[in-house]
Amino acid sequence: QVQLVESGGGLVQAGGALRLSCTNANSGFTLEDYAIGWFLQAPGKAREGVSCLTSKDDRTYAADSVKGRFTISRDNAKNTVYLQMNSLKREDTAVYYCAAKAGIFIDTAQAMCNPDQVAPMGYWGQGTQVTVSS
Repeated sequence: QVQLVESGGGLVQAGGALRLSCTNANSGFTLEDYAIGWFLQAPGKAREGVSCLTSKDDRTYAADSVKGRFTISRDNAKNTVYLQMNSLKREDTAVYYCAAKAGIFIDTAQAMCNPDQVAPMGYWGQGTQVTVSS
């Protein structure tokens, strides 16, 4: 069973940076075999994909709103996927979730960034709050 745990959220001023981490708490499963996505959900809004990567070759996708500012990466030795967020804006304020789905079930990083594609057979973390102040 994959058990995703996000960390790294917090309060930051506009223009600042944060790095979110997504770790599999169950050491029996390696995230290397999974496509991973970062999603955000602002109050009263639907969950949306931010940046995602495939398993095996780590092809990436980023939403237009974060291109050039956010970078997703994977450290297989630490069984962790990161989201480096630079030049943060107030509108980035949201709860950020990571999700994982076995690579055989997802063809592209863009598909992984569709929240409706995560289930069935996928896993969600509990989320971490990111608040950007002006």
